[in-house]
Amino acid sequence: MTTAQGAGPHGGLGPAAGPLVCRTVRLDPDAADSLLDLLPADGPLSWVRRGEGLVGWGSAAEIATSGPGRFDDADAWWADLVATAVVRDEVHVPGTGPVAFGSFAFADSPGSSVLVVPEVLVGRRGNDAWLTTVGRSSIAAPRLGVTEAPQPPAEVTFSDGALDGEAWMSAVASAVARIEAGEVDKVVLARDLLATAAEPVDVRWMLRRLATAYPMCWTFHVEGLVGATPEMLVRRDRGLVTSRVLAGTIRRTGDDEHDLALAAALARSSKDLEEHEYAVRSVADALRPHCSSVNVPESPFVLHLPNVMHLATDVAGNVHDAREVSSLRLAAALHPSAAVGGTPTDAAVGVIGELESMDRGRYAGPVGWIDAAGDGEWGLALRSAEVSGPLVRLFAGCGIVAGSDPEAELAEAQAKFVPVRDALSS
Repeated sequence: MTTAQGAGPHGGLGPAAGPLVCRTVRLDPDAADSLLDLLPADGPLSWVRRGEGLVGWGSAAEIATSGPGRFDDADAWWADLVATAVVRDEVHVPGTGPVAFGSFAFADSPGSSVLVVPEVLVGRRGNDAWLTTVGRSSIAAPRLGVTEAPQPPAEVTFSDGALDGEAWMSAVASAVARIEAGEVDKVVLARDLLATAAEPVDVRWMLRRLATAYPMCWTFHVEGLVGATPEMLVRRDRGLVTSRVLAGTIRRTGDDEHDLALAAALARSSKDLEEHEYAVRSVADALRPHCSSVNVPESPFVLHLPNVMHLATDVAGNVHDAREVSSLRLAAALHPSAAVGGTPTDAAVGVIGELESMDRGRYAGPVGWIDAAGDGEWGLALRSAEVSGPLVRLFAGCGIVAGSDPEAELAEAQAKFVPVRDALSS
């Protein structure tokens, strides 16, 4: 199913609406020194890491898709849209010219996915900074400045989501039994946590808190989905394709010496290495049909984040045909990877549907951006939450393999709630 502004051949802008008019101009880097501070309260869009990335607001065009064809429909709509756009780009780096922010449902059904072309976009990459404005027939440059500071959420209370801790541990035990019976090799089980505030939550507060606490993660917001993901599903940059795989997790203690010992133990853990191997293999296998070469390191490294440590591997390749294989098409080919679904994919997704007792929505689906050349960055919507007025639904998931301990997995899930829980505090 597809709904969009206008009525082109793929639901895009029709002749009556006219083509998009887009202009990108260079900015003084100081004007984009704090991207998140530029965001207004209404319709903020974000993809920021270590002070670089993209922020935007307004909607010049957008599409909502659903079902098994959600990626193809969105990719076709985007190709149609940029093919007729009138573009003046004075910077010419990935992320300039027309850009769409996107967030996609985890499952074929239910769930809705979205691409949004902001009316105003500000980007920063190294020494380059830029402003992009998009309109229908004419465009006016906005005035940039620090917006009114967001207020912290008021009187936040938490409650269990679909399953409480005991019920979720029972689901984990059921998943382990199915693995031991040979139905699946690995399955990723998620749970949700509900937060209720006294007033509507300003996601800009959460974005600033997440970006400060987790600068090595990609801090995102698209249509109510907000988070800070450590996992890059796929980046396409002028033909070079990279994907960061995270699987295998241990909670940090805050004691540096002890944490180093835990990191060494994680790197030797047969359970975590097995889980990680499944995830890396699924990514490499999905990329090979689209790339002339794929490089997979022999062993993972340990990624240190403020609250947890992960086994991590960076997979790289070179795309066959940049004109045919966009970053969004690559994201579709990779989703769902073993890191968020399991192995084998279809069987694992079936087990998820039976045991989780909830709709993931866009949690663990691709989130990121795409430009007119097809370059872009798509992360996995992890360490994330759905915000709707005063209601916030937090998500966390764990990879279950043979020998997984339900109590240990519950503790890992609790650790993965911490980034968003802390972002809701004052």
